[in-house]
Amino acid sequence: MTGKVGIKDVARQAGVSVGTVSNVINNPEMVAEETRLRVRTVIAQLGYVRSESARHLRAGRSRIVAMLVLDLANPFFADVAKGAERTLRAAGLGVMVCNSAGSVDEETDYLALFAEQRVRGVLVTPADGSGRAVDALRSRGIPFVLVDRTLPFADGCSVSVDDVMGGTLAGRHLLDAGHRSIVYVSGSGHLTQVRDRLLGAKAALREAGLPDGSVVHIEAERLDVASGRDAGARLLGLTPRPTAVFCANDLLALGVLQALYAAGVRVPEDVALVGYDDIEFAAAAVVPLTSVRQPAAHIGRTAAELLLDETEDVAPHGHAHRSIVLQPELVVRDSSRAVPYPLAG
Repeated sequence: MTGKVGIKDVARQAGVSVGTVSNVINNPEMVAEETRLRVRTVIAQLGYVRSESARHLRAGRSRIVAMLVLDLANPFFADVAKGAERTLRAAGLGVMVCNSAGSVDEETDYLALFAEQRVRGVLVTPADGSGRAVDALRSRGIPFVLVDRTLPFADGCSVSVDDVMGGTLAGRHLLDAGHRSIVYVSGSGHLTQVRDRLLGAKAALREAGLPDGSVVHIEAERLDVASGRDAGARLLGLTPRPTAVFCANDLLALGVLQALYAAGVRVPEDVALVGYDDIEFAAAAVVPLTSVRQPAAHIGRTAAELLLDETEDVAPHGHAHRSIVLQPELVVRDSSRAVPYPLAG
């Protein structure tokens, strides 16, 4: 047979109705075993492949979940995506992962595309702190779960990490090592995570009776290694030179470490360094990096489970939106260990 094979061709060849072929594919338990075997044999012989897009349009339900992350080049988001993908694949769903690159415009375009394609649901780390783009999904009837973010006014589930506590853990650790001032290196301040980690560091210094001015903020252009190197060059120009640096993510911290190393500044003897996320590369750095660990794969799994709960409606009394906040953990390595002599300040 030439040309595209359709379900009618299978039905004709097998001597059954179109409805029977459909049941063999979608509800095989409703068809007698002999008929199932005959239809499946014909399907294999003809090379029939069902049209998923047409089926989804008729049923109003897709087997595709869309995931939109801030930066797919960041191993943290790659690990989050892996955790979500494993959970959704186990449920028989496919995952389409896209990258907004932190751009509100890119985010808006992707979310509009997801709505047009009538995806089953969306996992999204919003670049737009206002939540307007995400709320547009709800108006189109598409379930979503916020990943690594909360938006108090968004009508949906969320999975996040207590970033204020994460910043506090980093700040306390550096204070315990004898430091009395901290340089905080971050990306754009419009990101909630960046602001919360700074708030946490300032809270730690206030606990120690130190003013907010004890935290010097260097805002990098992006949350990547190159921006970290640029920030490292800037902090080397500060007078007096800081003795402790806390970075909003590990990629920035690795860039700062490169800049310090190139300038002959010792870590941690001259400058202690703490990152955030605890990506795989943190432990493998030339000086193993202390980092605030986020449970990336667990974040992805939990977000996927919340979306499945909503789209499958498996809860006994229907789905109830939930905001789950996970706790970070400080992982201490060589880059911030206390040195055996008093630090400046």
